[in-house]
Amino acid sequence: MIQQRLSLSSMIAAATAVVALGLPGMASAAYEHPANNEQGVIVHPEHLKSEKTREQVIAEAKAAMQQGLLSYGESNYPMPVPNVGPGKTRQQVINEMLNESPAERSERLRLYSPG
Repeated sequence: MIQQRLSLSSMIAAATAVVALGLPGMASAAYEHPANNEQGVIVHPEHLKSEKTREQVIAEAKAAMQQGLLSYGESNYPMPVPNVGPGKTRQQVINEMLNESPAERSERLRLYSPG
């Protein structure tokens, strides 16, 4: 019987495979699990372990929003848009387009053309 030595590269490949195949198993310990239903997930509240109360989380989120640490999409509501007054009328926009220079027109067409 011939005994073969394991090479370093085969050991690295085996370790990488074990880690790669183990990651989905670790991710399945989450709060939501995929499901074949209309919602697409099953929620398991018992899997959520939180050290903070709801009031503490809300207070931290409000403080972060006031400091500007949350960008759009990280909070529940978009940042308020400042009121800049009434917009232009349809006729004003049409007049601007009729009075634009050829350079402005070509730039506008290049900006809004497909491709």
